[in-house]
Amino acid sequence: MRTLAKPSALKGAINAAALTAALLVAPVASALDDSKVTIDNFAFTPNVITVKPGAVVTFENHDDIPHSIVDAAGKFHSKALDTNDTFQVTFDQPGEYNYYCGLHSHMRGKVIVAP
Repeated sequence: MRTLAKPSALKGAINAAALTAALLVAPVASALDDSKVTIDNFAFTPNVITVKPGAVVTFENHDDIPHSIVDAAGKFHSKALDTNDTFQVTFDQPGEYNYYCGLHSHMRGKVIVAP
């Protein structure tokens, strides 16, 4: 005679397996977390941000005047961003990316992409 697991025991085993699978997937998902840089009071916040390769960084203008995002090495350049406009860049390669506002060159920031 075969013994079958009780439904409550089976449900517990399924829940435990699902939790284990979720914990195994979580570190991979966090490696690609997206990040945000806000523009407010003529400053980028945070001024320096560190992300993993593959992360998308969103720049969002909260000032009342336009700003643009320009990579110092010429790899990306946004249009003029009005209030609440956004610009996204995907950073696939490790390295340091210095950027500035193309309309106000004293505004500077850096994205560090580290494995």
